[in-house]
Amino acid sequence: MYIKRNRRKAFVVPTSSMSDVAFLLLIFIMLVSLINYRREVNIEYAQVTEQIAPHDAEENIEIWVDKDGMVYLAGEKSDLESLQRDFIAALNTASSTPRVHIIADKNTHFEHINRVLSLLQALNYNYVSLVVKETRSF
Repeated sequence: MYIKRNRRKAFVVPTSSMSDVAFLLLIFIMLVSLINYRREVNIEYAQVTEQIAPHDAEENIEIWVDKDGMVYLAGEKSDLESLQRDFIAALNTASSTPRVHIIADKNTHFEHINRVLSLLQALNYNYVSLVVKETRSF
């Protein structure tokens, strides 16, 4: 007696929905990338040669000073009066004591940075860091 074997059909990957999947992945990646959006001011960092202990905190307040002396708080252009008002508002909404990072262009005249430091001193705020770029010597 002869038993007839069933031949298996060739496996086929359905490609008709591949473009839909790729489109959904593209939308997902675009939305996720907007979640961690951070506005930055284009500056050249000052450089440091010795090792400094890093400070990791999620609620840091960043004050940017460009080479023309313009001041930015969290990427928004600001003058000293609105900087003081917005800084106090940011302190009130913070759950812990945030560190203030002053990020200045390396060509910024120090009097522009000193205006920001004087404002923080007038507010009696002590947790201030000047952000610099580390140079690596290999």
